[in-house]
Amino acid sequence: MLVGALADAGADQAAITDAIASLEAGAVVSFEKVKRSGIGATKYRVAVQETKTHRHLSPIIRMIERANLAEPAKRTAIRVFRKLAEAEALVHQVPIEKVHFHEVGAADSIADIVGTAVALDLLEIETVVSSPLNVGSGTVRTEHGVLPVPAPATALLLTGVPIYARGPALELTTPTGAAVAVTLATRFGVLPPMRVTATGYGAGDHEFPDHANVLRVILGEPTGADEALSVCVIEANIDDLNPQVLAYTTERLVEFGALDVSLQPVQMKKGRAGTLLRAVARPEHREAIAQLIFAETSTLGVRIYPAERRVQARTWTEVDTPHGKVRIKVSSEGSYAPEYEDCRRLAAQSGVALKHIIAEANYAYLKLTR
Repeated sequence: MLVGALADAGADQAAITDAIASLEAGAVVSFEKVKRSGIGATKYRVAVQETKTHRHLSPIIRMIERANLAEPAKRTAIRVFRKLAEAEALVHQVPIEKVHFHEVGAADSIADIVGTAVALDLLEIETVVSSPLNVGSGTVRTEHGVLPVPAPATALLLTGVPIYARGPALELTTPTGAAVAVTLATRFGVLPPMRVTATGYGAGDHEFPDHANVLRVILGEPTGADEALSVCVIEANIDDLNPQVLAYTTERLVEFGALDVSLQPVQMKKGRAGTLLRAVARPEHREAIAQLIFAETSTLGVRIYPAERRVQARTWTEVDTPHGKVRIKVSSEGSYAPEYEDCRRLAAQSGVALKHIIAEANYAYLKLTR
């Protein structure tokens, strides 16, 4: 579906077909325009001559290296297969060299992974951001018997990735698809700010009654606009803890990846004064942050809810003050602020009041820009 979507968005279909042929993996590919629930999409079809061939990682890598592929596409495809082999090795408790690729190493999946790598290279894609993944539900029949969805290798590969299950009781994310997603995506969440240049739809095999069985890609160029991030807010009301412990907890939360931490006085039930501890984190850090709050505070429960974060694009510049160099953070709208840690360090070294160091840094920046 991903290869079909990338071809639908403009990747040269003939170049992809020739690249797969050069693998000599026993697969012949073609593209067909179809509709799924009324949406036009491109179906990437793979005709497999060898259906029972099991391969190890090393022969697959050699096959890719000798094929007529651009070097970036070769590197991408090999990275995906290594990621897949690592997951299979852990699931089956065998050395990575002993992994039999079964379904994922057959010719059709080699065509899927290499086709994706070639299409991304043709489109000159530099960064990939993925939405949360729909893994499906129910069971799937494999050479190891009937397994629950997501399959063991898929579940392992998607550790730390936001997933959900919606729609028919089918496997909607395979180990191959999971390996491609986690290898290529720099993050999972909302659409990044960009200027859209093309969209493409790749068709799946099934026709679902309640939604279109398509995968969509949106291509674009960075705009320098505000950053958009899906985040989680984890918070708890606390009324029986030493303030020193709360201060320490905020430091630990930042060390564990929290994007922001705040303490707010609140009036709790029965008139008790308390503190609202609130941490903002990326979805993949949610559980670690929640567990740290349990470990470091006296709370017996936390609230977790999704939110969206907007962050202005920013750059850094450095200015000279009478007491040393200070970095200045500058937003896309022109706002600026001296880096606190730099000012704090200079104040401690020089014995000059922190407020004067900050004033000197601001003055130096204004002299530099006016």
